[in-house]
Amino acid sequence: MKFIYADSLDFVDPRYDFLADRSPTNREPQWDDEYPHEILGYAPYSGLLVSHAIVMRGKYTLPQAMRFRLVGAREFLRFTEKKFPGTWVIGDSGAFSYHRDPEPPISVEDMTEFYGEAGFTHGCSVDHVIFEFDESVVGMAGGTEESRRRFEITIENARQFLASTKTLGPGFTPMGVVQGWSPDSMGRAAQKLEAMGYTYLALGGMAPLKSDAIHRCLDAIRGQIKPTTRIHVLGFAKADNIFEFQRHNITSFDTTSPLLRAFKDQKSNYYLPAGDEKLKYFTAIRIPQALENLTLGRLVKSGRITQEELLALEREALDTLRRFDRGQADIEGTLDAVTRYSEVLLMSPHADDASASEKKLLDIRSRYRQTLESKPWKDCRCAICREISIEVIIFRSSNRNKRRGIHNLHVFYNHVKGLEKADNYDKQASLFCS
Repeated sequence: MKFIYADSLDFVDPRYDFLADRSPTNREPQWDDEYPHEILGYAPYSGLLVSHAIVMRGKYTLPQAMRFRLVGAREFLRFTEKKFPGTWVIGDSGAFSYHRDPEPPISVEDMTEFYGEAGFTHGCSVDHVIFEFDESVVGMAGGTEESRRRFEITIENARQFLASTKTLGPGFTPMGVVQGWSPDSMGRAAQKLEAMGYTYLALGGMAPLKSDAIHRCLDAIRGQIKPTTRIHVLGFAKADNIFEFQRHNITSFDTTSPLLRAFKDQKSNYYLPAGDEKLKYFTAIRIPQALENLTLGRLVKSGRITQEELLALEREALDTLRRFDRGQADIEGTLDAVTRYSEVLLMSPHADDASASEKKLLDIRSRYRQTLESKPWKDCRCAICREISIEVIIFRSSNRNKRRGIHNLHVFYNHVKGLEKADNYDKQASLFCS
C-alpha cells in the first residue's frame, strides 16, 4: 500500500533563524526553500499527487505553472527518478475545486496534454464530484437527477480519457475515477471502468464520508471487479486509521492530513509511533508572534494589554521553553510561563468571560503538561527534530508549523511501511501454514 502525498507547494526555508524569527533577506522561496523530500534527506512518501486545479487555477503563479509544464513535474518538484527511484507522480483534475460548476472546466484532451507535458507517471480521468450519498439504496436506485448527470459525465470522460492517453506510451498509467451516490452505484461505476480496460481505479468523493461508509463503498467496489484491479483512494481523510482498510487490498491512497494537522488541529499536532497499528499524538505549544497575530493586535488596540507587556510575555514563554529543553528550567515554571501567554490569547477585546477562559486554560495547561513531560521531540531521530529540537513543538509561524507537519509525514510514512511489512508477513505465514 503506497502513501502518496498531495503536494501544494509545501516547502520550508532551510536557513530560517528561529531565534530572530526571520528568513534571510535574499531568500527566494521557489529556489531556496526545500520540499519534505529535500529537508529530510529522503522521500517520506511513495510519490506525489499534483492536481491540475492547483497548478493552473490555484496556488501556482502563472510563471510557476508555465515552468511546471515546461520542465516537467519531477524537475519542478526536485523529485527526480534518479534521486528517488521507484517513486510516482500522480495527477488528477482537482474535482473539488470546480464542484459548483455545471461541467468540468477542463477537457479530456487538455488533461491528457497536461499529463504528457509534465511527465506524470499516473493520471486520473476527468471526474465530476458527487456529494449525495445514500447507503440505503440498492443497485442503481436512488440518486438525484444531478447526481446521475455527474455520474454519466464521469463515465464518459473516463471512456474518452482511456483512448486519449494511449498516445502517452507505456510509461503512463491511466486511472479511471469512480464516482457515485451509493456503495452499489460506485460498484457499478467500477465495473464499467474495468470493462473499458482500466486496471487501476481511483475512488473519489470519500473525504466527507465516515469510516463505515467508506468500508461499504470499498466492499461494493471489490465485489464488482477483479482482485487484480488496483484501487487508489483520492483525498483519504481517515489516513490515521489506514490499518482498518487493509482488508480491501488498496494499492495506494493520497492525503495531506499528517502535514495539515500540524497546524489545523486543536490538539493532535505532533505524531509519534505508538505500536499496535496506532499513532500517538501531542499538542503543540502555541506561542504566536506578538506583533503579527491579529487576535493579539486587537487586544492591544482595545487597551486590554500594552504592546510592551505582550512582548515581555512572549519572550518569557520562548526563553523558558528553550531553557527547559536544555534542562535549565523545571516543568512547573515552564508551564507557568507558557500559560501566562495563553491566558492573554483567551482574553476577549469586548467582554470578559472569566469562567469559560479559566476552564480553557486548565485544559490547555493539562495538554501542555503531557507534551512537556513526554518531550516527544527528543524521541524522534528525523532530520527536523535533530536540528531544531523543541522549536518543532512550538506552534508559531509557517516555518515551524510546516516543519512539524513534515516530521509528521516522516512518522506516518514509516507507520504505513510498518503496516505493509506486517501484512506481507501475515500473507507469507498464511501461505506457509497452508
